[in-house]
Amino acid sequence: MRQFNDYLEVILKHEGGYVNNINDLGGETNYGISHKSYPDLNIKDITLDEVSKIYYNDYWLKLNIDKIFNEDLKLHIFDMGVNAGNKTAIKLLQHILGVVEDGIMGPETESKVEEYFTSILTLYKNTRITYYNNLVKKNPKLQEFLNGWISRVTSTKFKDE
Repeated sequence: MRQFNDYLEVILKHEGGYVNNINDLGGETNYGISHKSYPDLNIKDITLDEVSKIYYNDYWLKLNIDKIFNEDLKLHIFDMGVNAGNKTAIKLLQHILGVVEDGIMGPETESKVEEYFTSILTLYKNTRITYYNNLVKKNPKLQEFLNGWISRVTSTKFKDE
């Protein structure tokens, strides 16, 4: 059974280091932690320990995905939460499952996930790609990020796979 740090390792491969791209809606960002979301932090000098605590407390725990047994699906939900927000990550899943899209991982969502077993991972990945394509359609300035987002989806996996 994988631990939080196994998931975090994959996320940090995608998030990289410090950037301050004017077209990035998060603004100044380091390891995926944005100034927009954490205005009181010194983003440029944030430590990996601080990053780990933020990801654990504000994403991992709040996503409430610990009861999902499919570790690859759990990884993708966590990655999507980090990249697009926790509610968006869960709403995409709920859309696939045909349950109320409230962005909260509750008992109904949990039970439906287990009904799908392995096929849900492919559906979730495809839904992520559709989400990113729709973002670019709504805001063409984000086009420069599209290939990176799609690459993120296709390369999100544990290193031993």
